[in-house]
Amino acid sequence: MRRSQWLEWLSIVFLLSGCASFQVAGQVRSGRQALLSNNPEQALIYFQQAAESEPNYTMQSGPFREGVWTYVGRAQYNTGKLPEARRSLERALSLYEDDYLARLYLGLTLARGGDRSKGLKEIESGMKGLYDWLEHINYYSLYGPFWDPGRAIRSEIEKSLGMISGKDIEWPKLISSAEWVGQKVEEEIDKARLDERRHREREFDRRPGLSTGLSIGGGF
Repeated sequence: MRRSQWLEWLSIVFLLSGCASFQVAGQVRSGRQALLSNNPEQALIYFQQAAESEPNYTMQSGPFREGVWTYVGRAQYNTGKLPEARRSLERALSLYEDDYLARLYLGLTLARGGDRSKGLKEIESGMKGLYDWLEHINYYSLYGPFWDPGRAIRSEIEKSLGMISGKDIEWPKLISSAEWVGQKVEEEIDKARLDERRHREREFDRRPGLSTGLSIGGGF
């Protein structure tokens, strides 16, 4: 194969790969919209399509990462497919062990499936992981001001961890709290992204000499 033909073939491969990744990102985006709109059945269709196309896909927004198998597992959990959800969430954690939403929902799945002892450990671990991550982001990252600014998520986690440490577990309350935390963290992804963009736009508008520069440019 001549060099020119090889380069042409290689460019086609890269183009197709880029198109596939773009499609997967769109499927995950559509799945997230369905999941946040309380339509887990439709969300599951999108997430499964994405996972089949790119099993190692990870959605990243700023400092936050969530794997496609976490999304598949969460949608399966919300549709009552507990054995399938467990397999998907365990797969998510095998790919990225610090996926704290995967660990939280694995705990919920185990608890609802009857294994409360193991489920409790995973719920606790997932909540602690999310709490510590939010604390770290707030103190050590430029993204900090945009994540859980009112501490609503961390306050809820503190209540649940307090219940767990007290050993007097009210399971309906704990499960409801864990589900609320999972939902709010997902919503926070979009809120933080929006708040960050608005902050950058305000900072840009305040830059000294901006209006002067535009005026000079218009005069040429």
